[in-house]
Amino acid sequence: MRSVGVEEEMLLVDAESGEPRALSTALLAAASREAVRRDEDEVFEEELHREQLEFATRPHVAMDDIAEEIRGWRAEAARHAERVGGAVAALATSPLPVSPSMGLGERHRWLSERFGLTAQEQLTSGCHVHVSVESDEEGVAVLDRVRPWLAVLMAMSANSPFWQGKDTQYASYRSQVWGRWPSAGPVEVFGSAERYREQVEELLRTGVLRDEGMIYFDARLSHRYPTVEIRVADVCLSPATTVLIATLSRSLVETAAREWHKGEPPARHGTALLRLAAWQAGRYGLEHELVHPLTMRPAPAETVVRALFDHVRDALEAAGDLAAARQGLDALLSEGNGARVQRELLARTGNFRDVVAECVRRTQG
Repeated sequence: MRSVGVEEEMLLVDAESGEPRALSTALLAAASREAVRRDEDEVFEEELHREQLEFATRPHVAMDDIAEEIRGWRAEAARHAERVGGAVAALATSPLPVSPSMGLGERHRWLSERFGLTAQEQLTSGCHVHVSVESDEEGVAVLDRVRPWLAVLMAMSANSPFWQGKDTQYASYRSQVWGRWPSAGPVEVFGSAERYREQVEELLRTGVLRDEGMIYFDARLSHRYPTVEIRVADVCLSPATTVLIATLSRSLVETAAREWHKGEPPARHGTALLRLAAWQAGRYGLEHELVHPLTMRPAPAETVVRALFDHVRDALEAAGDLAAARQGLDALLSEGNGARVQRELLARTGNFRDVVAECVRRTQG
């Protein structure tokens, strides 16, 4: 059984106004002191902006364990934030206007100087899912075969309709902002681990990127762990959606690995087509048509999402995840992703402050 780990980035907001606040330095210091007293590992990490916080789960095989840890760390993040006058919101962009504060580290200063406004405006929060692989060769075979399905995960997770106090008309505006990085987005079929490494080295030799940590492909080999890292998802408002994305990600990896072992070739969709599919997913989420991964033609979002479920059904069943994944998917299609929830909240309350306040509450599940 493949293990799964999840990284979530959270937005730090003022407990009263809902506006993003640069609280990460104080929060991380307090969390670090507590971890030392308890002789525990530090879990929370700084992000590019001081209005953000990140945590990562341990690798787990059982999805119930992933769910428990995600809820636990979200609650711990909220507890620490409350101590410094803030709150934690699982929002991929801020609904309220903000002038983000860059992190204080040398790497963050370099990014700000190198990429200017692109770095300064990157107050976006994502969800990254790590799935274990047996080797780099298997990992690259997986990357080659999951490419057409990643936009579907983006649509399901979409949770960033608002930007600087305005409705962007996108379900995942984070995907648009994130796409400004020069190494972000879908990539070609590599064919082998050797070719993948060559491509990464070629990108680094241009001097545009600082290091391998800036290989921002939609899915990549982790440079720290023996995993495939799927990076397309917005941070999800509901922990249940995060668990669903993690469950489907593992099954996608397992399905792709099985196809490789059986000698089935990957689909040869070009990166230009995949970029269009990703744009459609970010624009509409689950509210309109998506580009179907098998045909590269438009189809209703529910049809495409259920095609993903059918594609990975055998892997879900083998992992014992079939019933839970079906239930989670039905709930998501019925209740909507974070983008729909946020827009419904705004229609009901009439102001972004109340939207953020309710999202703070929903972040805990």
